[in-house]
Amino acid sequence: MKYRQLGNSGLHVSEISIGTWLTVGLALNQQQAFDVMKCALDLGVNFIDTADMYNRGESEKAVGAFLKTIAREEVIIGTKVFGPMSDHFMAQGLSLRHIRNACEGSLQRLKTDYIDLYQCHRYDIDTPLEETCFAMHNLIERGLILHWGVSQWTAVQITNAVRICERNGWQKPISNQPVYNMLNRSLETDVMDVCSIEKLGIVVYSPLAQGLLTGKYQKDMVPSDSRLASSIMNAWFPSKRMTDDYFEMQTKLQTKASEWGMTLGQLALCWILSRNPITSCIVGATQTAQVQANIAAIEHSLSNAQLEELELILNNAPVDQYTGARVGYGVVKRGY
Repeated sequence: MKYRQLGNSGLHVSEISIGTWLTVGLALNQQQAFDVMKCALDLGVNFIDTADMYNRGESEKAVGAFLKTIAREEVIIGTKVFGPMSDHFMAQGLSLRHIRNACEGSLQRLKTDYIDLYQCHRYDIDTPLEETCFAMHNLIERGLILHWGVSQWTAVQITNAVRICERNGWQKPISNQPVYNMLNRSLETDVMDVCSIEKLGIVVYSPLAQGLLTGKYQKDMVPSDSRLASSIMNAWFPSKRMTDDYFEMQTKLQTKASEWGMTLGQLALCWILSRNPITSCIVGATQTAQVQANIAAIEHSLSNAQLEELELILNNAPVDQYTGARVGYGVVKRGY
C-alpha cells in the first residue's frame, strides 16, 4: 500500500480507502462487513469512512463492532455530521447544538473515545459559518475529534471557512470529500485549486461511479449481483449516464486498460490518483474480491502521454463559460 499526507496534517492515509455507504450496516450482514473491512486492512488500507446518517447510524454501529476486533490506533476513522438522524427538524444541520449531539452519538455507536476525522457532510445555509467552525474547533479542544474536514463544499465555502479559522486562531479544516470520477469532473474547475492552495487533502467518493466504471455493465445488460440490480443499493445509481455515447466510450477505455495491463476499474482509480491534490479514493465493496481488485490499482501508474490519450477519449473536462474551451485542474487559464 502507498500512503499520502492528508492536507496540512500529520495523518497519512492509504491511497485506497474503504467506504461504508449503502454496504456496511445495510446491504451486508455483520460477518460480510467484517470480511470486507478486514480484507482491506490486511492489504494496507488504514482509513474507514462512514457517516452518522448512513442507515440512521447502523453503519457506524457495524464499524464500531469491527473496531473492537482490531488495534484502534492502527486505523483512521472518518465520519460525518449534517444529515437527519430522526424526523425531528432539529436533528440535522451544522449548528453548535446539533454538532455536539451528533458527535456524542457517533462516539457511542463507534465505541471509541475519539474520531480521527469529523466531516461536515454538506454545507448548512441556515447556520452561520462562524458557529460551525467554532463547533468543530471546540470538539478538537475537548479531545473528541482530532481533525475536521468538509464534504461537497464549494471553493468559496472552503475559503471562507479557512479565513474564519485563521482570524480566530481556530483549528482549520484539513480535508474535503467530494464526488469525483471520470464521468463527474466538476471538481476540477475551482475546488481542486482551492484545496491545493489552502492545503486541504482531497479524499474522493464514488471514484468508480458506483461501479459503472468497472465495466461490469454492458448495454442492455445488468448483472444480477450488481449494485444497480439491488433494490437496497440502486437508489442513487448514475443510470442516467448509461447512454449509447457512454458505452462507446467505455469500450475505448476498456481497450486502453487491457493494453496497459489493468482492468477498467483500476484504470479509473489510477486516473484519479494521478492528480496531485488527490489523497485517497474511497471505494465501497460487497465482496473481498472487489477490495483486492481495487487496491491493485496502486501497482499501476499513468504517464503524461497515457493521460493525454485518455483525455481524447473522455473529452469531458469542464468547459470555460467564456471561451468554450476544455479546462481542468492544472490548466493555465490565460486571456480574457
